[in-house]
Amino acid sequence: MASIVVGDVLPDGELAWFDESNQLQMISVHWLAAGKKVVLFAVLGAFTPICSMIHLPGFIESAEELKSKGIDEILLISVNDPFVMKAWAMTYPENRHVKFLADGSGTYTRALGLELDLSDEGLGTRSRRFALLVDNLVVTVANIEEGGEFTISGAEEILKVL
Repeated sequence: MASIVVGDVLPDGELAWFDESNQLQMISVHWLAAGKKVVLFAVLGAFTPICSMIHLPGFIESAEELKSKGIDEILLISVNDPFVMKAWAMTYPENRHVKFLADGSGTYTRALGLELDLSDEGLGTRSRRFALLVDNLVVTVANIEEGGEFTISGAEEILKVL
């Protein structure tokens, strides 16, 4: 499958999420994004070095500025189970805006055409790093990394286009 590109409609799918009441929910991507301007970004995996020290913290630190520029939701996806994502979220007590969404089997990542095979490194199939700017389900910016790079999918790149 080809990767999602600017102009595409974001596919729907369900992701796992622990809500504010600490209840595990299956939540529709369309329910989260319809009628809203959202940033949807993905990491190689929870607790991985670049993702934990740079990529995710950039979005947490920039959340207020993103919101002030019209972003309604900041959605993080990782090919990890929801319990790992919950544990990872707990390591960022200052986070108030980024939703940690689990794509445990990578189904939604494959629907986006953004899977990355890291089997040679013992990680199985993961997601490429990316940041999508989505306006009412239509992709307006698609910053998709090659391989495991981290050059264009950070919060600062999304802020540049807002």
